[in-house]
Amino acid sequence: MQVTITAKNLEVGDSLRDYVESKSQRLDRFLADIDEARIELDNQSTRSPEHSQVAQITLYSKGTVLRTEERSADMRSSIDTALDKMVRQLRRYKGKHWRSRARRQGNEAPVEDFEDLDEVETETIDHLVRIKRFGTRPMDVDEAIEQMELLGHDFFIFYNMSEGGFNVVYRRYDGGYGLLIPELS
Repeated sequence: MQVTITAKNLEVGDSLRDYVESKSQRLDRFLADIDEARIELDNQSTRSPEHSQVAQITLYSKGTVLRTEERSADMRSSIDTALDKMVRQLRRYKGKHWRSRARRQGNEAPVEDFEDLDEVETETIDHLVRIKRFGTRPMDVDEAIEQMELLGHDFFIFYNMSEGGFNVVYRRYDGGYGLLIPELS
């Protein structure tokens, strides 16, 4: 597993870097095929100093992206809590039966790695702030909902195997899920 540590508004010393690397190595015990772990540390200026130290952890593993974020007054505390949340997510991810169900049905798609997320900031267009490109792989609606939940997002764009096109799943206010299937008019 490759561990990448980035910092904003913060100097990462050898002590903190060693702390993060040693703590993040335990994630391999829960999921052996983690390709990359990105750990972003940020010292934000907030009204409440209890939420100024932010640790965000993103794991990339064979097409799956897991992300956690934690805020506290102490950076090491933020890191520890974010890692604990990530361990819970990994346990939940491994406990799901979608892989075995897909294998039994015989419609498991070939697994491709996610490409690195490329973020391009643009200054030429005033209303367009950021363009984000990401690699995806074919999946079914249940897997897309699971991926959305693991990321903690309100929506997820994916290539639907059964429809043969890009779809969007989203979380509804009533707690259910919705599926958007675009059609040319």
